[in-house]
Amino acid sequence: MTDQQTPTRVAIVDDHAMVRSGLAAFLAVSDDFELVGEAENGNQALRLCAEQQPDVVLMDLVMPGMDGVATTRAIHERFPNIRVIALTSFPEDRLIHEVLEAGALSYLLKNVGADDLARAIRAARAGQPTLAPEAAQALITRVTAPKTPGHDLSPREREVLALMVQGLNNPDIAEKLVVGRSTVKFHVSSILGKLGVQSRTEAVVVAVQHHLV
Repeated sequence: MTDQQTPTRVAIVDDHAMVRSGLAAFLAVSDDFELVGEAENGNQALRLCAEQQPDVVLMDLVMPGMDGVATTRAIHERFPNIRVIALTSFPEDRLIHEVLEAGALSYLLKNVGADDLARAIRAARAGQPTLAPEAAQALITRVTAPKTPGHDLSPREREVLALMVQGLNNPDIAEKLVVGRSTVKFHVSSILGKLGVQSRTEAVVVAVQHHLV
């Protein structure tokens, strides 16, 4: 950090306390970052942005209530000078397109290294985007993959779809896969989008017809 530049003011938005704690510790060891607040949901994030006006927001995408895409859109509309970095565990092409269209500047996965995350935050403050290699590949795949139903389903989505074919609902699937219900809801929504259908029933029909599971 130069003498002329003040620390980059960063806010963390994530519904998992351990993730927030880890990111806070990461920010604390750098002189050019200042943590101005944490939020565990979209509504808290909007209040935090209004009160603190951070330079950069590290935004989780899969959260209960107002998800990261909706929160990003609201921040972009109300506080256009705040840069949003999507920081997620899901390198899904649909989600990448949605959050970038909502106004996120960058898209990173939570397995990003500390140095790379630091560079992305500094770049975001300067208005320069950063895209994770996995996210870039997902964008390429969406454009170039053959347009057959289910070609872009991830292994986890195929697991979820198989359980949908068996008639399990979201709580049952969450219990079966030992994941949160919000995670299952995200996967189901992604499956419907990728298959181009509107309902679980339609998704099951397409899965059976095209032997997707």
